[in-house]
Amino acid sequence: MDILVGYATAHGSTREIAERLATKLSEAGLKAEARSMETVDDADAYNAFVLGSAVHGQTWLDSAKDFIRHNLDILGSRPVWIFSVGMPGALRGPWKRMADKEIPVIVESLPGDLSYQDHRLFSGVVGRDQLPVTGRILFHLLGGRFGDYRDWDAIDSWASGIADGLARG
Repeated sequence: MDILVGYATAHGSTREIAERLATKLSEAGLKAEARSMETVDDADAYNAFVLGSAVHGQTWLDSAKDFIRHNLDILGSRPVWIFSVGMPGALRGPWKRMADKEIPVIVESLPGDLSYQDHRLFSGVVGRDQLPVTGRILFHLLGGRFGDYRDWDAIDSWASGIADGLARG
């Protein structure tokens, strides 16, 4: 089965998560490749999709939303899993507890009526150089911490669940 692990990334963290997912799916005996959604010419060549994007302003990047918009008919007829990469792991206190409230906002911002098996919000890497000066100050005031917050065990576990779901048909 050919699986596209498509991604849209701003600073590389989402790409690295997509690559890890594709590797784990391949290790499970599936044929999977990680590619930027901007470089996919023929979505019809894939039997299943795992699509993810960095989240900015509680929404996916435009290139990811464009891919969905242009391929909604194909995506509607095949199994799809989606993931978002944000900064909940970098937050503390009440801000961290509010991260789950972001999930429905993210999903509702996706174009069309995308049907999918599951959605996960993963934490990514939050670096100082990714935010403007005012953003760094606000991030610090909200208790944010810079660093790599990717939970590789959770990502691997999700990939295993996807592989199991595809094996069951």
